[in-house]
Amino acid sequence: MEKLRMGIIGAGGIAQGRHIPAFQKLADKVVITAVSDVNIETAQTVSKLFNIENIYTDYRDMLQEVDAVTICTPNKFHAEITIAALEAGVHVLCEKPMAMNSAECEAMIDAAEQSGKVLAIAYHYRYMRDSQAAKKLVLKQEIGSPIVARVQALRRRKVPGWGVFTNKELQGGGSLIDFGCHLLDLSLWLMGTPKPVEVMGKTYNKLSKMPDQVNQWGSFDPETFEVDDHVTAYITFENGASMLFETSWSANIKDDVQQVSISGETGGLDLFPLELNQVKHGMLFNSQANWLPGEEDEGFFQAKNFVDTCLGRDKLIIQPEEAMTVSKIIEAIYKSSETGSSIKLD
Repeated sequence: MEKLRMGIIGAGGIAQGRHIPAFQKLADKVVITAVSDVNIETAQTVSKLFNIENIYTDYRDMLQEVDAVTICTPNKFHAEITIAALEAGVHVLCEKPMAMNSAECEAMIDAAEQSGKVLAIAYHYRYMRDSQAAKKLVLKQEIGSPIVARVQALRRRKVPGWGVFTNKELQGGGSLIDFGCHLLDLSLWLMGTPKPVEVMGKTYNKLSKMPDQVNQWGSFDPETFEVDDHVTAYITFENGASMLFETSWSANIKDDVQQVSISGETGGLDLFPLELNQVKHGMLFNSQANWLPGEEDEGFFQAKNFVDTCLGRDKLIIQPEEAMTVSKIIEAIYKSSETGSSIKLD
C-alpha cells in the first residue's frame, strides 16, 4: 500500500507533543517526510528527534514533495498556508482555531472546494472517549432535543508563558481563541450544530495585567499582555436553544474547571466525566459508564481520521464549515465586547 507523505509546517510544541507522535503511530499508512519552520534550528532539532529526512525554512518549497501537511503555526498564518497548500493539491490538517476571522475561514473552504482536497481542523476534544460516548447518547435520543448548554473552560492562573500565546497580532486573541474554542466546538457538535443567531459577550484582561503575577505555566510580562484572559458569553440559536459560556486562563477559582453540561427535553448529560441524567418511572437517575470504547490518545484518533479521509476510507468528524461556525461565534464575542451590544449573525 502506498503511504501518505506528510509534511509538518511549524515545528513547535504542538507538533512535537501531539501531531508527529500520532502520525508515527500510523506508520503503515503515513510517513512524515518533511518538516518546515522559520527557525532552522527548531526544524533541525525536530528532524533529528523524530528521524524526519527533509528540512525547510519556507513551507512553499515542500508542497511539491508531500501529499498532505499539518499546520502548527501561529494563528495569523493558518489561512495563508492552508490556501497555498490546497492550491498546490495538498490535503490540510490545520491546528485550531481555523483562522483569525470568518472571512479567512470562507477563503479556506473555497480553496478546499476548488482543489477537491481534504481540509480538517484540529479540534481534538471531539476525539476524546468521553466526547465520542456523549455524542452516541445524543444520537440515540437519550436526552431528546438539547435546550440549554452550560460550558466552562477555566484555568486558575495558567497563562501560557511560552510561544506567542499573548501576542494579539499573531494569535488574534487569548483564552477564548486558544482554550475556550475547544469546548465551544465540542458543545456545538453535541447540540447537533445548531445555527447561532445572536451573541452577547464580554472579554477581560485585568488579572494578567496586574503586577507581581503568580502564574503556574511559566512567566510573561504583564505590561505587554494584550489579549483576553477571561471571557463570558450568552449565545442563542435558530432552533431556540441557548448556551452560557465562560473561559479563562487566569480565573481566581479554587480549581480548574472543564465542563460541558447539556439539558435536553427528556434528559441531560455532563462532561467531564460523562454522566447521563434522566427521569424514569417517576424517579431521577444519574448514571455513568463503567467502561468507554475508543482510544485514550485523542491525538491518535484525530490523526487516524484525517489520514483515512485523505486515503478515501473515512469521512471527517470535523467539517470545515463547523469550524468556521466556531470562528464566527468567537468573532462575535470579541465584537460584542468592543461595542457593548449583542451581535446578530446571518
